[in-house]
Amino acid sequence: MSDAQRPSTPTLDRVSVPADLKGMSDSDLKRVASELRSETISAVSQTGGHLGAGLGVVELTVALHAVFDTPRDRLIWDVSHQTYPHKILTGRRDRIRTLRQKGGLSGFTKRSESPFDPFGAAHSSTSISAALGFSVARDLGGAPDPSLGDAIAVIGDGSMSAGMAFEAMNNAGHLGKRLFVILNDNEMSIAPPVGALSSYLSRLYANAPFQELKAAAKGAVSFLPSPLQEGAKRAKEMLKGLAVGGTLFEELGFSYIGPIDGHDMDQLLSVLRTVKSRATGPVLIHAITQKGKGYAPAEAAVDRGHATAKFDLVTGKQAKAKSNAPSYTGVFAKALLDAAARDDKVVAVTAAMPDGTGLNLFAERYPSRCFDVGIAEQHGVTFAAGLAAGGMKPFCAMYSTFLQRGYDQVVHDVAIQRLPVRFAIDRAGLVGADGATHAGSFDVAFLANLPGFVVMAAADEAELVHMVATAVAHDDGPIAFRYPRGEGVGVEMPLQGVPLEIGKGRLIQSGSRVAILSFGTRLEEVKKAAEALSARGITPTIADARFAKPLDRAMILDLAQTHEALITIEEGAIGGFGSHVADLLANEGMFDHGLKFRTMVLPDIFIDQASPEDMYRTAALSAADIEAKVLSVLGLGDIASKRA
Repeated sequence: MSDAQRPSTPTLDRVSVPADLKGMSDSDLKRVASELRSETISAVSQTGGHLGAGLGVVELTVALHAVFDTPRDRLIWDVSHQTYPHKILTGRRDRIRTLRQKGGLSGFTKRSESPFDPFGAAHSSTSISAALGFSVARDLGGAPDPSLGDAIAVIGDGSMSAGMAFEAMNNAGHLGKRLFVILNDNEMSIAPPVGALSSYLSRLYANAPFQELKAAAKGAVSFLPSPLQEGAKRAKEMLKGLAVGGTLFEELGFSYIGPIDGHDMDQLLSVLRTVKSRATGPVLIHAITQKGKGYAPAEAAVDRGHATAKFDLVTGKQAKAKSNAPSYTGVFAKALLDAAARDDKVVAVTAAMPDGTGLNLFAERYPSRCFDVGIAEQHGVTFAAGLAAGGMKPFCAMYSTFLQRGYDQVVHDVAIQRLPVRFAIDRAGLVGADGATHAGSFDVAFLANLPGFVVMAAADEAELVHMVATAVAHDDGPIAFRYPRGEGVGVEMPLQGVPLEIGKGRLIQSGSRVAILSFGTRLEEVKKAAEALSARGITPTIADARFAKPLDRAMILDLAQTHEALITIEEGAIGGFGSHVADLLANEGMFDHGLKFRTMVLPDIFIDQASPEDMYRTAALSAADIEAKVLSVLGLGDIASKRA
């Protein structure tokens, strides 16, 4: 985008850091907000990313930085996909068009990126816990700077559905520390909100004129001058009985203020200035906002512009690449629908990600058999366990990175009881622009070590269809199958999935000297490497393991006995598939006979955002890396080093 195409932002141009807002009039701050919204839309049109969430908090972002003294005051954003406006105001405007790109700004808050990001985030519901930690550290003198200020957590209504947020509020109310929680209530996280909390919040701001009276008499009592407090308290008690909502937040020990209009700068500035000057304990400010505010295409979108590709500024049309093959998520969704049509015990559970996991399609066709539990993975896993114990066939569809949040429940409520919960693990492996927080790196390692678990990985989209069928047919304990983000490889699709034999892999290509045992979608890279090796006169054997647990012992031991070297490759961390193979080989004495064994796994680092291809090159799991590994293990290191 040329400078001529960028929005005119004369007032915003005066802001390099939040301190520059301090001398501005309230009218100037309103202009900053208007120009900040335009700049955010312009930047994201070039980079893609999380647009709608940021547009919903533009005024709130300006007001918070204008009233509080960041970074001395710690501003902590929950999830933090709404922080693009925050980044523009905090010295990163010159890099805002590098968002989510290799070497560019993170799409989330990141401690190493700026002192204005005191706490990193990308998963939900952590902000209040972190803010309380900062508040206690302040009072105990933990910071090198004794003037460490306030802690402010900004959390969405969707994130408030997670138990961790209430655990933090319960603890904060008990400790009574001064801290501020801004409930950014836009009636939406990624998907439309679900659950009783959402209904409670909706009731709180129904009948606006009455609510304004109630709000004035309710949470603001402790900030009134002493002579007025007693009368206000009596009014508050009278209104309690009439309240449409309730006193949930106050019962947790918070002074509640709101609801207020999160796009009205006058209201925001007035309330924030008041609480900053007078608060002594925990305060919750309930702000009503609109996700996607100020950009018509985002306001009209079902997800309010939650996550976008690059787009045309005028029309909002996204520049999405045309796919030559169906996405893995789409393949899973279709296979599950087909299974549900044949078996009325098949049900589906997701945690606030119906679109991301493809279960929106399932919900449309079978609404009574599909359950979005909100941002509550722990509950979702145990809920699925209860469904399984009750005779249903639950598919618990979650991203790998989010399933981590429910791990204790996977162990305690599913594995120990050998309940047949089917885990559909989306976004396995490296995922690109969302970076390390969203990478599906650890699920094989943390599931395959659990007794009685079956763990599969699809090598392509056709295999995924068969794995869905395998999971439907498997009633002897828990079973999981993983698959990556993005489109498949373009293989011919089966008309219907066929259950696989549990623990049985498949031979792809016969060769000699070296065998490559692949688990997951690196199989395509293995095939490319094999072509390059064939040109050197080396024809490797290639096998698709399919199962990390139980292993195909017969196939693996045969490969070990008939080849000079065996290499495993997977899109997961140390401790996963390769480690299980190594344990088998060691206990069977294969290394005693001179077998050369190597594993190719994700390195012991968190890999920063980039394209998936770049990330896998960083991880040394590309076709060229596989070729080099084969040459090295066969003692042809000179050839391998030339490639490096």
